[in-house]
Amino acid sequence: MRHLLVLLLLLLAMPRAWAQQLGEGSGPHPHGHEALMDKVVLVPNARPPQVVGEVTTRRFRILHTEKATGAAKELASQIESVRDSFGQILGRDWPGMTEVRLGVGRDEFEALALPGGRPPGWAVALAYPAHQIILLDALSLNAPDGQQTLRHELAHVALGQLARGWPRWFQEGVAQNVTGERFSLTHYSALFRAVTQERVFRFTGLSSSWPDRPADVEIAYAQSAAFVAHLSARYGPQAMRELVDGVSRGEHFETSFAKAFRTSLDVEEDGWREGLAARYGWLPLTTSSALLWLTASVLCVAAYARRRRQKAIRLAEMAAQEAADEAALRLMLVAQQQQASESAAPGAPLPTQEVYWQSAPAEPEHPEASPHAESPSGDFAVAPEHDSEPVDMDGDGSKGRVPKPTLH
Repeated sequence: MRHLLVLLLLLLAMPRAWAQQLGEGSGPHPHGHEALMDKVVLVPNARPPQVVGEVTTRRFRILHTEKATGAAKELASQIESVRDSFGQILGRDWPGMTEVRLGVGRDEFEALALPGGRPPGWAVALAYPAHQIILLDALSLNAPDGQQTLRHELAHVALGQLARGWPRWFQEGVAQNVTGERFSLTHYSALFRAVTQERVFRFTGLSSSWPDRPADVEIAYAQSAAFVAHLSARYGPQAMRELVDGVSRGEHFETSFAKAFRTSLDVEEDGWREGLAARYGWLPLTTSSALLWLTASVLCVAAYARRRRQKAIRLAEMAAQEAADEAALRLMLVAQQQQASESAAPGAPLPTQEVYWQSAPAEPEHPEASPHAESPSGDFAVAPEHDSEPVDMDGDGSKGRVPKPTLH
């Protein structure tokens, strides 16, 4: 009995250990914070006690905490249209109801996880494809890549419900194509680095495991997305539907691949790899419009920086000039106040004035006759002029005063 109890405890502990190894070894998603719990034995438990409500749509059941009530209602209004887009891309819709567990913050996010499937520390979203359950942090939906995170996890659930045995590279490639992540600059730079350094991985090595180094993880994601896009563009949606149907019937992936695309995976991969240098090497940077756009972007940034610098210098000069004008005005006001106070002080000397002496002009030898005026006595006399010698008006030999000098 004791040995049976010990064996039971070991069996219960093994899924938790496997889940932690899967979460810790895969590393963070370079284009988001999603995680995948696949090929791990997880047993769904009863509804977590943190769940206070449920919002149901036609194909989804959203369980939410109290803090995530508003986010659950908002998610319910758009998640059905997101699922419709998957049917258009894959050609098939997965059956049944998909459960979404929604919490706010790290504590609620981890509390809503399945037993044995604790999310990695870097993840804000987690998919359990076998159980058709998605775990989301409601805060991630408001992030710039929130819709990509949701679509990425739905892609994992879709493939997990449509069939089993998908290789890892195909799952990640489909997820990134339905979310639009493959058009990012990160993917291009990763593939450029892989081509120039000759570090493109074989897809047989990416079927069940993923690289450990973050730089290699970026390459694995980028080349998976590029190869799935290549298959979809070359063979069309009908071939993709045949591939999905074949794997869902229990066929091996490579067998269904050969039937759907009329070629083997190795042959198709070799042809795809031969064209990588023309699309992601040095040649397209120098012959395509990529270099032109890159140069134009650099010039625009440089011009913007130069304009900002000139504007800052001009503002500084204007501020300095304004400060100098204010200082000069203050000095002028102080000088005027001092001058006014000195003028108003008692006994203050008068301002210096220039005195000009105006000399009398010389008397002409034959002066013109001056106007005559009749005196009170009836006699006529000549009126004196200011600029001539004084005239004896009384006859007593005395002369008038000499005019005072004029002050200017």
